[in-house]
Amino acid sequence: MAPRPAWKGYLKLSLVTCAIELTNVVTHADKVSFHILNRKTGNTVKRVYVDAETGKPIEDGDEIKGYEIDKGDFVHIEEDEIEAVQIESSHTMSLDGFVDKASIQQIYLDTPYYVAPADKVSEEAFAVIRDAMAGKKMAGLARIVLYRRERPVVIEPLGKGMVLTTLRYDNTVRQPETVFGDIEAVKTDQEMTDLAELIIDKKKTKFDPSKFDDKYEEALLELIRAKKAGHKAPKAKAAPKPSNVVNLFDALKKSLSSDSSSPKSSSSAKAKPAAKRAKAKSVAPKRKSA
Repeated sequence: MAPRPAWKGYLKLSLVTCAIELTNVVTHADKVSFHILNRKTGNTVKRVYVDAETGKPIEDGDEIKGYEIDKGDFVHIEEDEIEAVQIESSHTMSLDGFVDKASIQQIYLDTPYYVAPADKVSEEAFAVIRDAMAGKKMAGLARIVLYRRERPVVIEPLGKGMVLTTLRYDNTVRQPETVFGDIEAVKTDQEMTDLAELIIDKKKTKFDPSKFDDKYEEALLELIRAKKAGHKAPKAKAAPKPSNVVNLFDALKKSLSSDSSSPKSSSSAKAKPAAKRAKAKSVAPKRKSA
């Protein structure tokens, strides 16, 4: 069964418009999830709203949203009044500008969605917009009201369709200097950097998401299987905690020698001089890390 669209509307480039639909890229359908049960009866439980003052449960029809304008003073907003709030980006994504996707800092990228034409009539216009962006190697900037929030988005071609990524607002993103500002500037030893680069060269690989596995999920399933069979929960094996490196240069050399994989041909030219330096360094007195 095809996934349910997260949004339906129109994509607009100047006077060209086509009907589109957004579909979630990520699915959590196969993830382990738990229900809350009554320990005594084994029955599932449900949440209910209670009046904060009286403590009594309230009926569904008595619930209403409120916006606090002052301490304890709320403006009541009906659900249909919220539904009636409509702006252009509620139904139309207008491509107002184009950028190189690589120019968008990673910290601003949020949630991806697949974009596809919503009907046969829209397929030609959709393909023209997609192919034009692909030809110019550009991504489009637009806005969309999604889950009752207007969000800036970037749209780019992806195969026969497109992918849209919601963007975070600048005032919601902590800038790097607020976190990294207290890190002291360190002048690194070039020989140690060369050894670290050799380790990276030996560990070069290709991105293959099919090889990712959720070890925590597997441990949860092992727990569930054990409990279902009437066994005790498996004893958790404590993972060894890494300690601070005492001698950075020795740690780099050991890391390099412990990796049995062969270095790539592209790194062979660099490997020889670095290896010679490492050999010469091994007979010298040990140096403490900075």
